[in-house]
Amino acid sequence: MNHLFPFIPLLLALPAGTGGQEDPQMPFTEHLDQQQLVTLQWGFNDVQGIITFRLSIRTTGWVGFGFSPNGGMSGSDIVIGGIGPDGKYFSDRYATGNSLPLVDKQQSYTLLSLTENDGHTIMTFQRSIQSCDREDFHITASPVKLIYAYGTTDDINYHGTRRGTKEVNLLKYMPRASLPHTEYMDIRVDNITIPPIHTYYHCNVMRLPRLNRKHHIYLIEPVIDHVDLVHHMVLYSCPAFVTETYNGQCYTAIKVLHCFRVMATWGVGGGDYELPENAGLPIGGEDSDMFYRLEIHYNNPTSEAGRTDSSGMRLYYTDHLRPHDIGILMTGLTVDPRLGYKIPPSAANFHTYGTCNTSLFTKIVDGPVSDLHVFSLLLHTHLAGRKIRAGIFRNGSQVDFLSVGENYNFEMQQVTNVGNIKTIKPGDEIVVECTYSTINRTEFTKMGFATTDEMCLVFLYYYPAIDVNACVSHPNMDNLTAMLEKDKQSTSLDLDAISTYEELLKSIPQTQVASDNSNSEVYTNGIVRNMMNTFGQLSQRSCHSKQPGS
Repeated sequence: MNHLFPFIPLLLALPAGTGGQEDPQMPFTEHLDQQQLVTLQWGFNDVQGIITFRLSIRTTGWVGFGFSPNGGMSGSDIVIGGIGPDGKYFSDRYATGNSLPLVDKQQSYTLLSLTENDGHTIMTFQRSIQSCDREDFHITASPVKLIYAYGTTDDINYHGTRRGTKEVNLLKYMPRASLPHTEYMDIRVDNITIPPIHTYYHCNVMRLPRLNRKHHIYLIEPVIDHVDLVHHMVLYSCPAFVTETYNGQCYTAIKVLHCFRVMATWGVGGGDYELPENAGLPIGGEDSDMFYRLEIHYNNPTSEAGRTDSSGMRLYYTDHLRPHDIGILMTGLTVDPRLGYKIPPSAANFHTYGTCNTSLFTKIVDGPVSDLHVFSLLLHTHLAGRKIRAGIFRNGSQVDFLSVGENYNFEMQQVTNVGNIKTIKPGDEIVVECTYSTINRTEFTKMGFATTDEMCLVFLYYYPAIDVNACVSHPNMDNLTAMLEKDKQSTSLDLDAISTYEELLKSIPQTQVASDNSNSEVYTNGIVRNMMNTFGQLSQRSCHSKQPGS
């Protein structure tokens, strides 16, 4: 095996919850009432722009569900259905007041199934996330007031007290744990002095308190001294051969380079982060790692001197284990300034590519490799990044998108749900595509550590965890050195030259690398496969697109 070359740290955040359900199409669950008589499951496909619901209510009468601007009836978008003496009935309606909702002329909801089972009515239906019907509610990534009502018979009339409302963020759902937040450990730096430079990474390799049996981390709480300095924090576990502490600048001590299994994280724009109810980050036990590395990226653009910091994070953990251990896999373009990969200036839409060959996993993992179920992910570029797409390929053909990020925001790097759980099978390939704008830059931008450098990475949050930390690639840059040197002093490049350079980077053989904490496997003849077209962000989709099921 080849020795693992150091990978760059970057902003990470803990994933939003998946609600503890095992249905990959509808992984999120919320009880809409305190008695748990009304249960909603849902999932969404961000690429196709559809969202699917399964409503279960303990009644054999009619059931209703909708979206409300204020929690009341007036102005609500509602569906009503049930199974009566004459069979199934289902309709898309809208409410103009506190009266029977009117049937919508444009039926934007599609009924998928409707059953009665053990005293429950279960209704499964879907719609476009963004509807073009003015009577329909437009679902966004903000919390929405969900309303429900039901009857004891199939005569649709006044519901009485059998109604309620609950505010839920459907596209960024994160359940709150019911556990008392009592068991935790604080991991911080201690009054360190920030040097007067723009970008500084500080690393503290420490020994954590011993937990004699396995626990699961389920909640991360940031402790930030200076919000204007701390850009992100990452806690990594170290392999067993790291047995000494370290407290100083990152990547100047060899022991730091071996600690790269992500355990807990926080990033700019984030707050507390809670993991899914059905999975947790493992910590403790007889065979667990003892040494961990806390890394803090300080962003000091004014190069202010004399400031000190004691930031860090609080990890909440429990011995009530969840069904799955979570793993985090870094995919995309290898980050190593020594490779010579550069993005040209004056480019409006320059594309870079990284590939992950999961066939390499079997050479690292001890035992068979299972399917990996991806439930959340984090997209990461720097200031020039504009878009990030990630696709899954099986037997040479694309079978799905992991993500389509059409409007990347460097200041809002948060883990997001994939909507429907995505499955990566052994042998699959993952292609990551990043789009950059360097239209206002006059020099080449390299892949590197600084904020003014660039990256092209997607972090996949999945279960069950395997012993692979990263799966990335880079093109063989040897044949492009002369071209880069020729154009190094240029203040602008010809559009044809930019296009030719981009295509060369994509078409030449890719060196693919999969690695654990101390070793890596390499394949030097990888290729970048072409991804399917996408139609832009949901808000930009045409209102003439077909409705679900049409």
